[in-house]
Amino acid sequence: MAKSLPACADLVDCKYAVAGHDGTLSDVDGELFIKPCTNTEVAFYNDTIAHHQDFYDFMPTFLGTLQLDEDQNKTIEEKRDEFVAQHSNPELSYPGRTNGKRIVTNQAVVLENAAHGFVKPNILDVKLGVRLWADDAHQDKKKRFDKVTEQTTHKEFGFRIAGMRVWQGHDAKGDDIDEDGYRIYSKDYGRFELNNGNVHEAFKKFIFNESAGIDNELGQLISQAFLTDLRRIEDVLESQESRMYSASLLFVFEGDGKALRAAMEEASRTPPPTTIEHASSSSGETQLSFDEEEEEEEEDEDDMEEEFFPKIYALKIIDFAHAQWTPGLGPDENSLVGVRSVAKILEKLVESWP
Repeated sequence: MAKSLPACADLVDCKYAVAGHDGTLSDVDGELFIKPCTNTEVAFYNDTIAHHQDFYDFMPTFLGTLQLDEDQNKTIEEKRDEFVAQHSNPELSYPGRTNGKRIVTNQAVVLENAAHGFVKPNILDVKLGVRLWADDAHQDKKKRFDKVTEQTTHKEFGFRIAGMRVWQGHDAKGDDIDEDGYRIYSKDYGRFELNNGNVHEAFKKFIFNESAGIDNELGQLISQAFLTDLRRIEDVLESQESRMYSASLLFVFEGDGKALRAAMEEASRTPPPTTIEHASSSSGETQLSFDEEEEEEEEDEDDMEEEFFPKIYALKIIDFAHAQWTPGLGPDENSLVGVRSVAKILEKLVESWP
């Protein structure tokens, strides 16, 4: 069954944000990821769901929006007055360009948390693009972002490590280890410690981790899984016409080696859950293999399977504040530079032991 949206009073700070995003929230169970957004981002989700399903397959599941205020405590008269004021002034209700300014908004997008369901989720945020600013950005923002490109791996590889969260094992200790046993790599790691010569080391640190039970065999398998999905993302981007600035690839996998191996063994014994099965008739038309009553029972069983099916990995595209579909302009080569660069690094991890 679909999870209902929580009330604002029930939200807590999200501990899974790794790229320094301010204001990210979650429900108490950690199933939802909630972050402030613009109308542009909401429109991109809606447009993608309606017309670009192959791309949406790699986006976080969109559940709706919330107003991050205490609107539920306002009287009917107060809400009515606000409605009149907003709709009597076109500038307040116009959902157009932001001109590069940071938006002050109470609106938040509600997504399924890609890291939920793992025992110890390792998380990596890879910011895509050589150019990082959208067309409507102010000149000072363009200069600032161009400087970031010039001084980081964005220029050569079309991506930057924006943040990582890597579990170090049950006995991990140290000043750089948090209370849950994670080593946190902030956005400064990708900006000041990594360069064109050592950026591949970040992916090794993320995936291969003997102290957490991730040996060479498991690391190579995870690298191959990520590579397979990344090539699919590359194919989708090459076949679509879009523009995304400062979007990211979000890599998540089970960081506890024991749990990871168990999940892989379970997956090898049990096929992933499906909602319906199709069978081709002799006429070539596709028919459902069960009636409506059986379908409902099957969907209920699938809900239970999805709830208990062990998590292995996930790869998503995230952050669409400056994204739009652009028919007639061709593929998003700016983002594809980064996608292809990451794919080459993963290929090397698959082909040889680190």
